[in-house]
Amino acid sequence: QVQLVESGGGLVQAGDSLRLSCAASARIFSSRAMGWFRQAPGKEREFVAGFSWSGASTYFADSVKGRFAISRDNAKNTVYLQMNSLKPEDTAVYYCAARSQGSYSSPATYDYWGQGTQVTVSS
Repeated sequence: QVQLVESGGGLVQAGDSLRLSCAASARIFSSRAMGWFRQAPGKEREFVAGFSWSGASTYFADSVKGRFAISRDNAKNTVYLQMNSLKPEDTAVYYCAARSQGSYSSPATYDYWGQGTQVTVSS
């Protein structure tokens, strides 16, 4: 049973914007903190953005601060990643994930993952 489903990826030009969505099951959305990661070819999966356990705080990787925003719609059990001023180095598969405890930035603390959505930024 698929618990997290991402959508919204695509091919864009540098400077463009994209909004990714992650639809979660109600059980996952209500019991876990959500985050976004990305993985480029030949590189390790890295943290992009996430919520604190309470949902009151947000965190961002230095590489996306000021350009990306994370938000949530509790009525839809959905988390969004708004990506602005995209750069070619943002090209990666983006994953939505959920954790019950632990560091917001470590992939190892997340126990549910989506299938990923490809984002390609051309120069």
